[in-house]
Amino acid sequence: MSALPPLVEPAAELTKEEVARYSRHLIIPDVGMDGQKRLKNAKVLVIGAGGLGSPALLYLAAAGVGTLGIVDFDVVDESNLQRQVIHGQSDVGKLKAASAQESIAEINPLVKVHLHTDRLDSSNALEIFGQYDLIVDGTDNFATRYLVNDAAVLLGKPYVWGSIFRFEGQVSVFWEDAPNGKGLNYRDLYPEPPPPGMVPSCAEGGVLGVLCASIGSIMVTEAIKLITGIGETLLGRLISYDALEMKYREVKIRKDPDTPKITELIDYEAFCGVVSDEAASAASGSTITPAELKAKFDSGENFALIDVREPHEYEIVNIKGATLIPKDRILSGEALAELPQDKPIVLHCKSGARSAEALAALHAAGFKDATHLGGGVLAWAKQIDPSLPTY
Repeated sequence: MSALPPLVEPAAELTKEEVARYSRHLIIPDVGMDGQKRLKNAKVLVIGAGGLGSPALLYLAAAGVGTLGIVDFDVVDESNLQRQVIHGQSDVGKLKAASAQESIAEINPLVKVHLHTDRLDSSNALEIFGQYDLIVDGTDNFATRYLVNDAAVLLGKPYVWGSIFRFEGQVSVFWEDAPNGKGLNYRDLYPEPPPPGMVPSCAEGGVLGVLCASIGSIMVTEAIKLITGIGETLLGRLISYDALEMKYREVKIRKDPDTPKITELIDYEAFCGVVSDEAASAASGSTITPAELKAKFDSGENFALIDVREPHEYEIVNIKGATLIPKDRILSGEALAELPQDKPIVLHCKSGARSAEALAALHAAGFKDATHLGGGVLAWAKQIDPSLPTY
């Protein structure tokens, strides 16, 4: 297979200052003056200034990409600093996009940075994407991934995709309109999102901080190759990386003739069903607030508080008096016999999503008066007992 043609035309020239700054690129024959001028002329949009966006933005800036766009509406939290290396301690509470812009200016003041601090959705994605040559997708949820894919397809733009979880990561390049019939998109790999609650997020399952650097750096490498037209991109290939085994595996991706043609943007939250219909209907009318749970404790009410998180999470923080029964044991039916029949049950998890899934299973098993704690242990720590750590 031959390399793809360069995505970006070269800029007219490099200044004396730019030649000095990028000299280690310029003396690589494959990059040279021509490749560096293409990087200078490139406009790259990075979705998310978080785990993957942090190394991606730092290295795209250092490489001399002339214009960077950052899409992020979130603020820096202390739990981000374990992996989101574009932010520092003094940035806690700041908009991630603004914090990232300051770090980029420190690394390469020649880069123009545009901030997009509204939540990316079907109403603004096409307008934002239209301003850039290439998209780098570092999002951590399926709704945004499908939105990014469909918007890129509608505009004919290539994008680099990455995902991370615990010790594993994946990277590929998608481009429906790629030349020579090589085109494919994310839906050729994943036609449907997984069922809600099936795939834990990084907030639920964790991520090894340095994994972000491994995957983020591959994403930037792919971006540079696409912009300059050098090397063999990951279009049509998925690389998966296991940090514990230190192994890379490659899977070929082919165009699936059954993938429906993308003609418009849709409601991606509904498409991905952030929680299942069963969980949503179980939680409706059966959710209590932290204040209501505290009132139950204070009045000496006889009830069972069940923590449906994992044992290692229970060790980090727990609500006094809670019994640990992980969600999967409830969903499989294995733990139903351990639940009391003679008193009301209140479930809780980290933020409320898993306990809603477990609640649906309890209601189906006949525990009709079971409820769950809205917002989980995080809401309890925030509203009732600020001495508790959060994670």
